[in-house]
Amino acid sequence: MSRIGRLPVAIPSGVQINVQGSDVHVKGPKGEMKRTFSPQIDIAMENGQVVVTRKSDHPRERALHGTTRAVIANMVRGVSSGFQVVLEVEGVGYRAELQGKDLALFVGYSHPVKMEPPTGISFEVELKTRQIKVSGYDREVVGQTAAEIRRVRPPEPYHGKGIRYQGEKIRRKAGKAGKGAK
Repeated sequence: MSRIGRLPVAIPSGVQINVQGSDVHVKGPKGEMKRTFSPQIDIAMENGQVVVTRKSDHPRERALHGTTRAVIANMVRGVSSGFQVVLEVEGVGYRAELQGKDLALFVGYSHPVKMEPPTGISFEVELKTRQIKVSGYDREVVGQTAAEIRRVRPPEPYHGKGIRYQGEKIRRKAGKAGKGAK
């Protein structure tokens, strides 16, 4: 039995969950999400908790068991407290700023790169610490949006300039070995 899959998902106050067969609809203060899961996995409400079970030990069902439970737990956590990813802008002259709801990145190109937030996502920029905060209730969309922002100018290994996740370690390389030596 999956260690993750057999854990019930606790439902905090203020969150409503509706399970109909393999459809799960979660509504909370931050937003509303609906998702259809595989019919091979049973999802049920028991004592104010969501319980996920599988019908057999077939490898596909074993793989889906823990994943289904984790996705439901992320949906519940997302609509109750939300998710946030922090990115750091590093480099001389590199900066980010908000223009309305859109994010404008000035990262060494001849023009600013403008990014529009997807539905349910909000950007927050701290100019002093040069951080970009991507917030939302859907964990997948928050992570994908942060990855797309990072892809605009990934950190390079020689000077470490670029956009990186907070706490990300960049493996640095040495520059030219023979520079100035004769």
